[in-house]
Amino acid sequence: MLRSLYAGVSGMRNNQTKMDVIGNNIANVNTTGFKSGRVKFQDMLSQTLASAQSPTNGGLGGVNAQQIGLGVKVGAIDTIMTEGALQPTNRDLDFAIEGNGFFVLSQDTQGDMKFYTRDGAFYRDYSGNLVNAGGYNVMGYVPPTGQMLLSDAATSAPLSDGPLSSMSIKQSITVDKIDADGNPYTETLSLETFSIDGSGQIIGVFSDGNPYLLGQLAVAKFDNEEGLEKAGNNNYRASNNSGQEQIFTANTSGYGIIRQGVIEMSNVDLANEFTEMIVTSRSYQANSRTITTSDEMLQELINLKR
Repeated sequence: MLRSLYAGVSGMRNNQTKMDVIGNNIANVNTTGFKSGRVKFQDMLSQTLASAQSPTNGGLGGVNAQQIGLGVKVGAIDTIMTEGALQPTNRDLDFAIEGNGFFVLSQDTQGDMKFYTRDGAFYRDYSGNLVNAGGYNVMGYVPPTGQMLLSDAATSAPLSDGPLSSMSIKQSITVDKIDADGNPYTETLSLETFSIDGSGQIIGVFSDGNPYLLGQLAVAKFDNEEGLEKAGNNNYRASNNSGQEQIFTANTSGYGIIRQGVIEMSNVDLANEFTEMIVTSRSYQANSRTITTSDEMLQELINLKR
């Protein structure tokens, strides 16, 4: 009976853990890019009362082992990395990755402290730096000096051959030009409009009417993306079981397409969460009834002394 008491306690404790995960999923039903969690249970060690026996030569058949389980434990808390629905916002700096991949963020401009996110709601600070809501730099690749004109960049080496750098959309840029007499000079141009295509290329049109390639967003993927650790603020970081990050550009083999003017919604399924809530609540109640019944049996045993 004591075993049933502790088995009931383990059931209540671990169903509470599952309810915590369900509650977190429901709380984040409107969180941009949120990935829901799932709890998986496993039975604990079993006490063997009698070991299994093989058939004997005298004709007796085999006998199965006699074991009593000692309760339940949490076997895993998974992160479900399925894609959420895309929600149009018509905002120039809202992005979503359709397919595999994560945006790369960093707390510094060199990308030494990297985080990964599916939340593509970005902003421009007063210096023109592209950041997320927490001020982390959005990382990507910038064109070499003198290759900012889109026509020139199209024939140059891919931007992904260079190092990671923080992205920016400056309100003005200075470019080198040549006058009608062949003399070089510099000109400061002001930004008129910009767009970001499916491969993450940031193309700005400036006051001279020419399109300039300002950079290209980086996208990261992992061999085991479910092994990423949640770091808060819609961010993830690499873990020992996620594998090494593979950083490249969008719209290439194995990497998703970047969509502008949309964000990825949470992948929480409310119907499934409410169903799991009911099942978990009933399981918690049943385990508490196990404890109550075991207590009543112990009370009957104590009453034998009277």
